[in-house]
Amino acid sequence: MGALVSPLTRILGVVFVLIGVLGFFMSSPLLGIFEVDTIHNVIHLASGVVALVVGGNHAMARLYLIIFGLVYAAVALIGYMQGTTVLGIFPVNDADNILHAVIGAACLVVGFGSKS
Repeated sequence: MGALVSPLTRILGVVFVLIGVLGFFMSSPLLGIFEVDTIHNVIHLASGVVALVVGGNHAMARLYLIIFGLVYAAVALIGYMQGTTVLGIFPVNDADNILHAVIGAACLVVGFGSKS
């Protein structure tokens, strides 16, 4: 799993930045699937920028995957429980919740599956 830490972090960084930027120029649902708003876009941009900054350092990338894995898993769980928003902060739908759960799980598996 260790060999996946930096590449996964960098890939997430690029994808989060792209999704964050697209969200400002496309209406919700983004790509006809995902609920977005300004706060959701800013969160994706911030997640992506942090991933790109730490992606070259194995230890920092691993920590990113663990922290963001926990955060995205929690966001998925809260989204499932609340239905249409996460703590009333940003909108979500089933597609968002599934994606957040998959991202969270992948980050946690790779992050915890890698040695420090």
